[in-house]
Amino acid sequence: MSLDLRAALLETSVQTTPATPDLPRLDALPPLRTSLLNTLRGTFRQALNRMYDVTVHGLDGVPTTGPVILAANHIGTLDGPLLVANTPRCWALAKSELFESRVGPFLHAVGQIPVARDYADIRAVKRCVQVLQAGHALGIFPEGLRGVGDMTRLRGGAAYLAMVTGAPIVPVAILGTRMPGTHIKSTPPMGSTMHIVYGEQVHIPMQEWPRRKADVASATQYLAQVCSEHVRAAQQMTRMSLPGA
Repeated sequence: MSLDLRAALLETSVQTTPATPDLPRLDALPPLRTSLLNTLRGTFRQALNRMYDVTVHGLDGVPTTGPVILAANHIGTLDGPLLVANTPRCWALAKSELFESRVGPFLHAVGQIPVARDYADIRAVKRCVQVLQAGHALGIFPEGLRGVGDMTRLRGGAAYLAMVTGAPIVPVAILGTRMPGTHIKSTPPMGSTMHIVYGEQVHIPMQEWPRRKADVASATQYLAQVCSEHVRAAQQMTRMSLPGA
């Protein structure tokens, strides 16, 4: 899920420490859970590849060290699992409702990040900064909800986190996780073709506090242009189309 930072952008509620006066305070957060996901990621990827015909493009362009934000389009329920399984050292945001379901204990165990969709989730912001400060990859779906997946309209979370941490953003186009004309909660038949296409890095300059809403909006508009162009290029390369509304 994306971050809706309408209130978070004011930053008055994000207290800072003297040691890091320009970053959210992270000392109250529990340590990141990394070991289990690192152990299971390869097995999870192999299982998905047995179920579906998954092709990955451009992964060598994703930094192997240091923080990076993976900004992916969102068309189906398998987008998150596919992104996390196929991207080394990736932790991702997921809607908070999933953490209250049967898979909730597993999501907590592998260190994924719950985010509320109906208010500005300051704790999710801090968890994202924690992941990036630790030098990991953060998967985020800046469209916010599953839908068309063309990335022409984005929320401000990805751009904001890049401005806070200085992490580069890699656009990601995911194709094939929902069949044309099907419901957004549907999954494709076994053996369906899927593609994950990683793009070139986007660098949004790190900006000190205060980060004005207008600045975040401008950066988000630029990111939407880059990401939507990447999705179109991925469709041409793979000869696959988005599923539509």
